Amino acid sequence: MITRVIARYIRISPRKTRGVIGLIKGMPVIKAEALLNNLNKRPAIYIKRLLSSAIDSADKKSSIAPADLYISLIKADPGPTLKRFRAASMGRASTVRHRSTHITLELDRIKRPEKKVAAKGLGEVKKSKKK
Repeated sequence: MITRVIARYIRISPRKTRGVIGLIKGMPVIKAEALLNNLNKRPAIYIKRLLSSAIDSADKKSSIAPADLYISLIKADPGPTLKRFRAASMGRASTVRHRSTHITLELDRIKRPEKKVAAKGLGEVKKSKKK
C-alpha cells in the first residue's frame, strides 16, 4: 500500500456507490480517472475527488508518478442513516432513510516483471551427436 484515503459521511447510498466502484476496481489510476471523467453517475464525482487526493498524497509521500499506480482496494461501507418521517395514507407516518457512505481507496505500485539477464557461456551445455 502506497497511500490510503477515506471519504466519510458522503450523502449517497452505498449500493449506488458500489456500482461505480465495480467499474474501476483494479484499474491503473490513469484509466480509472479517464473513466470517471466520462461516467454520468453521481457517485463518480465523489470517487474522482477521492482518487485525485490519493494521487497527490502518493506524489508527496513517495514521489511516485500516477502512471506507476493502480487501485489495489476500493470499498464503500455504510455510514450512519438519517431517519426522517413522511406522511402516509390513513394518517400514518412512514420512515424515509437518508443513507450515507464511507469510501476507502488504496493505491499501490504496479508490479512489472523484471528482465532477467542471462550470462553467456555459463549455462550452455554442448550435446554431442551419437552415430
